[in-house]
Amino acid sequence: MTFRHEGPIGGNSRTKLAHSMAATAANVHNSQVLPALLHGKEAQVWGDTAYSGQREVVRQHAPATKSFIHTKAHRHQPLSEMERARNRTKSTVSGQSRTCIFGDQGVFGWAKVQYRGLAKNTHWLQGSCGLTNLYVGRRHSLAGA
Repeated sequence: MTFRHEGPIGGNSRTKLAHSMAATAANVHNSQVLPALLHGKEAQVWGDTAYSGQREVVRQHAPATKSFIHTKAHRHQPLSEMERARNRTKSTVSGQSRTCIFGDQGVFGWAKVQYRGLAKNTHWLQGSCGLTNLYVGRRHSLAGA
């Protein structure tokens, strides 16, 4: 059985801190763990086309949230230029928060590795999220001092 070495992460785009994560087996789609990533008080939800069919899940778990999930093209119905431009803008914003959450992997010297067992992957992901939050959080603490 193959396991992911990194999984979907819920984070705050303003503070750049991760608030939830999910380590899953490789055969589990990211959209299936979306409820675990939402805490219900989000103002906005950003996601790529993997989450395009999950707008109802977002409404159930975070009713006051504005959804910025990518529009997905279909086989015989390509995206218009306006939809493609919107998706590019959404990618820019969600990519910035994703880079900040895991952009500091180089600081800690982490490489992409696979462990045998979901428990080991979960512990690695929790530890890396925690260390990254501490590292990013220190910037905010020093800026406020």
